[in-house]
Amino acid sequence: MNRADEPCCLLRAALLLAAVALLVCAGAAHAALKPEQLLIVVNRASPEGMRIARHYMGERRVPPQNLVLLRTTTNEDIGRNDYDKEIAGPIRTFLAQQDPAGRRILCLVLFYGMPLRVGSTRPGVLDELRILELQKQLTTLKGEAENNQQETKSIKDEIARIEGEITRMNMARQGASVDSELALVREEAYPLAGWIPNRYFAGFQGKNLKGMPQKVMAVCRLDGPTEASVYRVINDSLFAEEHGLTGKAYFDARWPESAETKESKDLSPYQAYDRAIHSTARIVEKSGRFPVVLDEHEALFPAGSAPDAALYLGWYSLGKYVDAFTWSRGAVGYHVASAECTTLKNPASTVWCKSMLEKGVAATLGPVSEPYLQSFPAPEVFFGCLLSGGTLAECYTVSNPFWSWQMVLIGDPLYRPFRPLLERRD
Repeated sequence: MNRADEPCCLLRAALLLAAVALLVCAGAAHAALKPEQLLIVVNRASPEGMRIARHYMGERRVPPQNLVLLRTTTNEDIGRNDYDKEIAGPIRTFLAQQDPAGRRILCLVLFYGMPLRVGSTRPGVLDELRILELQKQLTTLKGEAENNQQETKSIKDEIARIEGEITRMNMARQGASVDSELALVREEAYPLAGWIPNRYFAGFQGKNLKGMPQKVMAVCRLDGPTEASVYRVINDSLFAEEHGLTGKAYFDARWPESAETKESKDLSPYQAYDRAIHSTARIVEKSGRFPVVLDEHEALFPAGSAPDAALYLGWYSLGKYVDAFTWSRGAVGYHVASAECTTLKNPASTVWCKSMLEKGVAATLGPVSEPYLQSFPAPEVFFGCLLSGGTLAECYTVSNPFWSWQMVLIGDPLYRPFRPLLERRD
């Protein structure tokens, strides 16, 4: 994974937890996202998506008028022009007619059969060759740094220079997940190259960042490898809300946390993200909701070693799911690597999002292409928000730094695994 030199999403846990209490989503603080605030987006070309949407709207009591039926490809990729005409256009028209003030509909929910990626303008051949050359240099330098578990100033500077050049070359592309692009569907115009800062991200609160859009919507998708897997996601989420999410919380760091790395402000991106995993584990342990299992070795949890997994956060196995877990009903988790949501449908793929959904997780997230480390949701915020009673879509929205980029959230947007007992379904 290529990582830029400043891991802007990795803020101190205390700061992030203070922001979690806000639980803001698309413009206003409120107790929780409501069914009537969802817009259900379904592809007419997908009978599976139509059936799943009807099931979901019945279970969650989403008003029938909160439905957009559009027609587009059922492939996972869509070109930019077709995206604008077939997806963004109908949604934009619906919102302009039914919610012109932007106060009623706060979250878009995409269903099985909707494309996953909106196409990009690829670099030229010479640019591709240059990126490959830079990546080889970067791998060598990072190998030296990881073996020593420290970086000299010269190595750190050279890594930062190379990562910056790769970032600039890759960000010239205009590719993104359909979901992340649709978060800005109310915006009239914004640059397509690279990412756009998310005004609701906890780490950006109080900052006046250039180019930050104001008309932002939460976006989630109910999708998976098969129609049956999506029904299971919905039903397991409802089950966990009614009966409680039980099991263990698993955190897979790469190194032990020393007193120096725990307090230092001068960490490499690798070290900073590893510290975030340690910090999140402490947050969950302090909550008292689950037994916490923290692995501090570079090797991942081995196959069959993580039973009753209710929460999971770990890294780094690129595109190769490790079958370590038996998932509790309603389990939430994600794996940090560069390409873990490149497909949800390819039967031969072992990317983590697809594999976790096949194995039984209820909610996960990941990138459709290289996102860079600072693009992943801040784990302290995401899991802290869940523990505080937030819905899945809200927790993702306040923990996700960027839109018009690569991330996808999969699950029931209304899922509240830790909702107060008095608010559980009748």
